[in-house]
Amino acid sequence: MEVMTTPAVPDAPRIPEAVHRRRWAILGVLMLSLLIVVLDNSILNVAIKTISTPEPTGLGATQGELEWAINSYTLVFAGLLFTAGLLGDRLGRKKVLLAGLAVFGIGSALAAQSGSPAELIGFRGLMGLGAAFVMPATLAVLMHVFEREEQPKAIGIWAAGVGLAVAIGPITGGVLLDHFWWGSVFLINVPIVIVAIGLMIVLVPDSKDPKPGRIDLVGVVLSVVGLVLLVYGIIKGGQLADFTDPTALATILAGLAVLVGFVWYEKRSDHPSIDISYFKNRVFSAAITAIALVFFALMGVTFFAVFYTQSVRGYSPLETGLLMLPLAVAQLIFAPRARLVVDRFGVRAVCAGGLTVITLTLVAFTLLDADTPIWVMEVIFFFMGAGMAHIMTPTSVVIMQALPREKAGSASALSNTFRQVGGALGIAVLGSVLSAAYRGGVEDELKVLPPGARHTAGESIEATLGVAGRLGGRGEALVSAANDSFLHAMHITALCGAGVALVGVLVVSLYLPGKPPKEKLTSADAPAPDRVGADR
Repeated sequence: MEVMTTPAVPDAPRIPEAVHRRRWAILGVLMLSLLIVVLDNSILNVAIKTISTPEPTGLGATQGELEWAINSYTLVFAGLLFTAGLLGDRLGRKKVLLAGLAVFGIGSALAAQSGSPAELIGFRGLMGLGAAFVMPATLAVLMHVFEREEQPKAIGIWAAGVGLAVAIGPITGGVLLDHFWWGSVFLINVPIVIVAIGLMIVLVPDSKDPKPGRIDLVGVVLSVVGLVLLVYGIIKGGQLADFTDPTALATILAGLAVLVGFVWYEKRSDHPSIDISYFKNRVFSAAITAIALVFFALMGVTFFAVFYTQSVRGYSPLETGLLMLPLAVAQLIFAPRARLVVDRFGVRAVCAGGLTVITLTLVAFTLLDADTPIWVMEVIFFFMGAGMAHIMTPTSVVIMQALPREKAGSASALSNTFRQVGGALGIAVLGSVLSAAYRGGVEDELKVLPPGARHTAGESIEATLGVAGRLGGRGEALVSAANDSFLHAMHITALCGAGVALVGVLVVSLYLPGKPPKEKLTSADAPAPDRVGADR
């Protein structure tokens, strides 16, 4: 105990004084970089309907092409995050951040000028490549410019930025689509990237891992291929409303087999992308699982909520974005303060409470019908944001402090990999449940159409409404059937999401730590050996 209570040595500061003084300005630059990367996924949601319309207004993208426009970004992002974290550890986080921002900016400019859905999917993948190098480096730099006692507060602000970006993306997209063409939702990234690069060059210090790991190319290929096959099979099964279809089932099984091979290879590799031994720590595993399940539910909900507001309720893209504002407000209010709740009640109680709130909000989506007062959805979104805030902050702190500071890039990448994989699977699984349930509800009404047109018209509510619009007066019954079928499918999907969140409640209740006794808090908060010279 004597060592733990000895005052820090001022002659050997671990963080240079000049860096310490500008740490909050550095956090601001990191938040700006993080904002555009996370915002890009949610900003696309409100543009889906516009992009699906024929040229010159949109690209005439099909339902499948729209899903891949979202998932090409997410899967490249998730598949390369860990390798990007290792490259940051090896080459320097600042260099990797600058390169990632540049690639992201170039990909955004190209995506804005896409002339076909295929081009958009490809350029979105390029944007995902750049984003993969930005996100883990932001949290790794944060861990190097803040002392351990300030890290929970800084991570809380960082986590609030993630939630804020998810929520304000639809608002930003709605404003742009009200005044400009669909490509503006990507082009807006370019000036922000330029500003972020300039500020980063001036303010952000570089850092490396003195003992970086080797790059695991085989692991990267196996993880990306496995995820792409799995997600493709899930989406295909949803489009066909038949997950036992040979093509869908074979692709899902192949994806799972490749992912099992990935885990087998990683356990035997001397330079794995993911150190499987981390998961022997049950606290670490539970925190990672909680993040994945939260984003599984959130991204799936965001996906169907946009169709509910625009297709069923008739709101514009801008109005849809504004309706999601309570989600952002709750993040801003609660995320920076979540650490105070953790200090009082402990990580387990706070995370279990947050996931319980999310479970209940997902169940509450079953209350929404075509004429439900819209304020009901606003209340649901607010509580969902509050629940998220009380999960993201404590789990991020647990994950980042579970590994040595030198491995900050790897810890950040692992956390964000599971966040993105959770989100991608949420869109794929819940989107497929939505698609399958919708087709099952509307297919009887589609018998008025020629046999060749029925399958395409039943893929989504947008496809059905498009066909109904061309039928004139005869299409009114089809519009009513489409709305009823979508609402039924949305309720089923929301309950599936609630089931996933409930699993998260059980995981964190069993494995995350409770509130430690007061005498243990004193020793835990005392300066650790790696914090010599940390106090100012």
